[in-house]
Amino acid sequence: MADLGTADPQSQLIPNLPDDVALQCLARVPRSHHPILSLVSKSWRFALSSTELYTTRSILRTTETFLFLNLRINSTFHWYTLFQHPHPQKYRKLFPLPSIPCKPIGSAYAVLGPKIYVIGGSIGEIPSNNVWVFDCRFNCWEMGPRMRIGREFAAAGVVNGKIYVMGGCVVDNWARSMNWAEVFDPLTGLWAALPSPIEVRDKWMHASAVVGDRVYAMADRGGVVYDVGGGEWGSVTKRLDLGWRGRAAVVGGVLYCYDYLGKIRGYDMKEDVWKELKGVEKGLPRFLCGATMVNFDERLCVAWEGKRNGKEVDIMCAEIEVWKDKGGGLSGSILWSDVILVVPNGASIVHCFAVDL
Repeated sequence: MADLGTADPQSQLIPNLPDDVALQCLARVPRSHHPILSLVSKSWRFALSSTELYTTRSILRTTETFLFLNLRINSTFHWYTLFQHPHPQKYRKLFPLPSIPCKPIGSAYAVLGPKIYVIGGSIGEIPSNNVWVFDCRFNCWEMGPRMRIGREFAAAGVVNGKIYVMGGCVVDNWARSMNWAEVFDPLTGLWAALPSPIEVRDKWMHASAVVGDRVYAMADRGGVVYDVGGGEWGSVTKRLDLGWRGRAAVVGGVLYCYDYLGKIRGYDMKEDVWKELKGVEKGLPRFLCGATMVNFDERLCVAWEGKRNGKEVDIMCAEIEVWKDKGGGLSGSILWSDVILVVPNGASIVHCFAVDL
């Protein structure tokens, strides 16, 4: 078994069991129990906070999906993770996490393995090429490899273990023109230029999503799609462009967002048509002020700012099981909906993420 850190090599995790077998036992325990397990012994505490544990959980397919949120409160970014009690009927609550060391505006985001990447954004109104990485396993920030050029309000997506980022820069010189799109390979730790035709190089992107091997990026007028497998660029359909609002999520090959009436609907890529999500009307409000969505373990997770009461506002969250019905329509069932945090009035949800740990 790999070294678990500074734990006493003479002590076994579980008496009379090889440590690699003991680690497999610990890897099967839900993370919600880890704080209690870490009190058993020093060796257990080291094991539960080791990279080997998470590698073992991945191999055994015992990872769990956790929700992370980035909120803007009084011009400051605050990060949280959602704790769910093991019993499905018990409470859910957001717990604060360490703040990002800087305050970039208009960053792009990507989740790769157990890490959240905060890509670019402007600092002092100057687009940055910085990449900050939050390791969700250990709740810590680190500086990642810098991009080749600075960006703000770019689009990003993950395909086949690599991060693709595009836009967010003015193509006013050779360097920005050649690096309008970049790709990051975590195995090499390097960013590389991604060739792109001149006609797709818009500056600001307001939304992005990944469907299969394609990265979709929406600009102020129209949008672009990059087929990673074929290495080809194209334009999004007019119907997709006109119907896409806010931060969308892709579940089961369908792109979900909210429409101008505040209702959730999904876009079927194959049929090139928007369809309203039926079955959730009574349990959800109309998202006239917007909502943020994410694929949470192949379920649709929606977060929004709820009722405002004086100086405070509720941060709401709901988990929805979605499917295509026999007639080709979209149906959903709300698994739960609850207040997960109360914050000062004026706070807003920047982004939410689903991370397997």
